[in-house]
Amino acid sequence: MTHDLAQEQLTVAVLGPGGTGGLLAALLARAGHRVICLAGDETAATLRTTGIHLRSGLYGDFTTPVEADTELRGPVDACVIAVKHTTLDQALDRVPPKTLGDTLLVPLLNGVEHPATLRARYRPDQVAPAVIRVESTRVSPGVIEHGSPFAEIDLTGDTVPRARLDTLAAALTAAGPRTRVLDDESATLWAKMSFLAPFALLTTLHRLPLGDVRTHHREELTALVEETAAVSAANGGPSDPAQALARYDAFPPGTKSSMQRDAEAGRPLELDAIGGALLRAAQRHGVPAPVTTRVVRELTADDS
Repeated sequence: MTHDLAQEQLTVAVLGPGGTGGLLAALLARAGHRVICLAGDETAATLRTTGIHLRSGLYGDFTTPVEADTELRGPVDACVIAVKHTTLDQALDRVPPKTLGDTLLVPLLNGVEHPATLRARYRPDQVAPAVIRVESTRVSPGVIEHGSPFAEIDLTGDTVPRARLDTLAAALTAAGPRTRVLDDESATLWAKMSFLAPFALLTTLHRLPLGDVRTHHREELTALVEETAAVSAANGGPSDPAQALARYDAFPPGTKSSMQRDAEAGRPLELDAIGGALLRAAQRHGVPAPVTTRVVRELTADDS
């Protein structure tokens, strides 16, 4: 009988138990793993009392107990970092380097620059970036609504031993989200970025869902997709504008980006992590990006 990695009980910390982090915390806890949610005093107190309640068409409607704390007190198998870029620096104070031991750090952030930020602060061989395709929302502390009919994770990390990635991927897949381990970190991050950036920037700029953007601003969307694909290619990522447009066309017309939802709610935007990072990468590689430059400038003016 072969040893099944998925049966190994892990201890997983989740920094930021919001829409995405809360979903993973609930699924891992239900699967029998020890889960410690890291959050502010009030959220941590709520989670300790009520656990996490997940409402999901895919995974069902259930409540599961979790542990909660305001800071990581000792090493765990993995720490999922599921906060937004706008709060990353402050949130990382909850994960002191001295308590990490061999903890694997798994950032689920948008953009492409955060792995370098984390490797400057923690041991480089502990940082295993991941991208997640999901729509999941925190309705209130400990209450998560998972809206998409899927949840898929690509786990990567050029500096991380492969066996550690495989163990975590097996546990995640057994708990719910289909998780694959991919070899090329830059290509993995740019695959997400090249899809996300045009979608996030234009839905937010025009204050319209994706269906209206792809219908009424098709030319601008196409230009932005082509620029993003060229920057992605320069960074070793995928470059297929036609495929990106076909993916947008397949989405429900009412789809909104998380950046657009943040704008509607008056929250800080991940504009620098997405638009800014895209422009910095374009400049580094000498890729012209006039449409991106204009869109980011207009959004920056709106946001100020």
